[in-house]
Amino acid sequence: MSQCSTLQRSECPALQRPGALGGGERRGGEGRGRERGGGGRRQLRPGGGGPGCSPPQRWGRWQPAAGAASAARGDPVLPRCARPLRRALLSWRSQDGGPGLHPGQAGDQLLLQREERQGAGAGRRPAARRLPRRLTPLPSEAKNCLIDKHIVFLGDSRIRQLFYSFIKIINPQIKEEGNKHGNIPFEDKSASVKVDFLWYPEVNGSMRQRIKSWTEGSVAKPHIIVAGAATWSIKIHNGSNEALAQYKINITSIAPLLEKLAKSSDVYWILQDPVYEDLLSESRKMITNEKIDAYNEAAVRILNSSSRNSKAKVKVFSVSKLIAQETIMKSSDGLHLPESSRDTNAMILMNVYCNKIMKPIDGSCCQPQPPLTLIQKANLFMKENKFYTHSSFFIPIIYILVLGVFYTENTKETKVLNREQTDEWKGWMQLVILIYHISGASTFLPVYMHIRVLVAAYLFQTGYGHFSYFWIKGDFGVYRVCQVLFRLNFLVVVLCIVMDRPYQFYYFVPLVTVWFMIIYATLAMWPQIVQKKANGNCLWHFGLLLKLICLLACIYFLSYSQGAFEKVFSFWPLSKCFELNGNVYEWWFRWKLDRYVVFHGMLFAFIYLALQKHQMISEGKGDPLFSSRVSNVLLFISIVSFLTYSIWASSCKNKAECNELHPSVSVVQILAFILIRNIPGYVRSVYSSFFAWFGKISLELFICQYHIWLAADTKGILVLIPGYPMFNVIVSTFIFVCVAHEISQITNDLAQIVVPKDNSTLLKRLLCIAGFFSGLLFFSAMQEQSRH
Repeated sequence: MSQCSTLQRSECPALQRPGALGGGERRGGEGRGRERGGGGRRQLRPGGGGPGCSPPQRWGRWQPAAGAASAARGDPVLPRCARPLRRALLSWRSQDGGPGLHPGQAGDQLLLQREERQGAGAGRRPAARRLPRRLTPLPSEAKNCLIDKHIVFLGDSRIRQLFYSFIKIINPQIKEEGNKHGNIPFEDKSASVKVDFLWYPEVNGSMRQRIKSWTEGSVAKPHIIVAGAATWSIKIHNGSNEALAQYKINITSIAPLLEKLAKSSDVYWILQDPVYEDLLSESRKMITNEKIDAYNEAAVRILNSSSRNSKAKVKVFSVSKLIAQETIMKSSDGLHLPESSRDTNAMILMNVYCNKIMKPIDGSCCQPQPPLTLIQKANLFMKENKFYTHSSFFIPIIYILVLGVFYTENTKETKVLNREQTDEWKGWMQLVILIYHISGASTFLPVYMHIRVLVAAYLFQTGYGHFSYFWIKGDFGVYRVCQVLFRLNFLVVVLCIVMDRPYQFYYFVPLVTVWFMIIYATLAMWPQIVQKKANGNCLWHFGLLLKLICLLACIYFLSYSQGAFEKVFSFWPLSKCFELNGNVYEWWFRWKLDRYVVFHGMLFAFIYLALQKHQMISEGKGDPLFSSRVSNVLLFISIVSFLTYSIWASSCKNKAECNELHPSVSVVQILAFILIRNIPGYVRSVYSSFFAWFGKISLELFICQYHIWLAADTKGILVLIPGYPMFNVIVSTFIFVCVAHEISQITNDLAQIVVPKDNSTLLKRLLCIAGFFSGLLFFSAMQEQSRH
């Protein structure tokens, strides 16, 4: 059983180069020729480009010419020519129940009804979230899928068109230079892929003999067979009823042979596309849509009949016929499809075969139904795409800010960055980041840069908070370390084991864990310098500053020496925690992006605590932090810095260049916020309990969004209630927040049980945990060895 669980079930195999439906078509007529089963073989040569020959993009954005205003806003637009494609993808079913959907199913019927309601008007746009995101395989992906495979296209000129579009996915530079009425070979030696077009314009004895040679083993059978023919028979027999009767006899004779091939190969029968009768030449006027429908009906009835009592089935490929219903009028001769349509058909055909092999996260339709598990919802619920608009990001931001202001309360203490204030800070930042993720705002660079500051602010708090604790308490015991590590990693470790995800998949948790260990190592190593010791001798302050300078030098060295960094984190078993897709590059990128901000947090904590100790700041209720003059100057500088950064981020054009500057400038925005939030006494004395509540479960919210709120590894949105996006978000958000809150409570309770204060008991449990993970590592290593 196949199933469609991509970013939207209704988007099953919609595959196309970006903008193809609105692009130009390659002109060229079809010459006349006689029937023959063979023909000259002419090797294809790579050549120049031309329309549709450029390398496809994996996540191309569909922006047709229609609806220019919406396109300018970034909204997806559904042109008139795309609606038949959408209906085709909704209703197409192969003989084994997939890879499409069935209009009889409740969710799919609802989508079809919506399509009907929104069908009037050339440029009218349905709900944006329902538009399919096109999955266009890269040449490297196509080669990986088809390595050591032999594919045969068997049929007439229309099949030849499909053949050319198919091989252009493998090699976009191919030119259409083969013999129009002969066999055309193609081979990619780097991947050992062979694709042949065999000229058989009629379903007759010649075609039957070729198919029979594969079933008898006299010729090596292909892995994939794509066949279809009818218009040639209509043409040369002048559309006679006798020709139709003979076609039925001939296809009946080859149906058992195709069924036999289907037991070991993938066999697709391409139904005939409609023609645009007004453009047909006089010699083709007998090829009418009425005749084509009769031939298609005969093919479907006979092939379905032969499959009735057989597990092996010929897959009837009808989606191209539905796509062509409106795009055929762009044809140059009324018979052959425009390039955009045949490219779409080739993409569909490629993904029908390759998705079950490559299993792409953004194109999971047409894959076998995986075994049902108790806690994995990926194959039970639908998913939908993200499409960013300014309103989808900024309106929820304004809404939660208003809610936060309504829940203002007085703090228990009025110190800088007191507990309620830091919880509030973490809370509103986490809510903004969640809205950023669900709205797909990462595509808008100014928003991306501001969100990067929020992530840096979390790490700043890590440096500030842990430094303050160790400096004031002087507690470097194992119990403290285990408590922090357990709270940070418990949920992630469980998910990694249960969901079979790498630790680095939840990148933020490894990041804060490593930085906590760096802070601990810096302060715990000899000589241990804490506040109590430093109060007795001011020289210890210089000793601590020397430690911080050494830490900064190490950070600088590792950030500018990728080789040294990879050596540190690439040795076994540490590599198991930091590798993603077989290398630590992603981890290096994440670490490097905010490499200085934890140091800035530690340095800020040291300076603040020193000023506090020497009573150089006033933290009384309602009192400004400094004198009025100094406070006003600092506030003015902070506001100017805040606005300057926002203007710079909004004018940023290149993400890579902005990311290079981010580690150095993000601290300016963070310090500006801290001063604005803490210098005025009244502002420092109040906090939002609404944001603080979310701040207490911010870590669980960040982790749980991967599996409850979002879908397809955060690339899509979970759909519990199809057809009602707003109601769906409300329901899924309620469930998501409740689960995160309960997991936070469970983690806190388990931390007291699993990490006891008694050192001997704690040591025994650490040995048991170490033994458990050693067993997992050994089992993982054995699995990798068996795979190799």
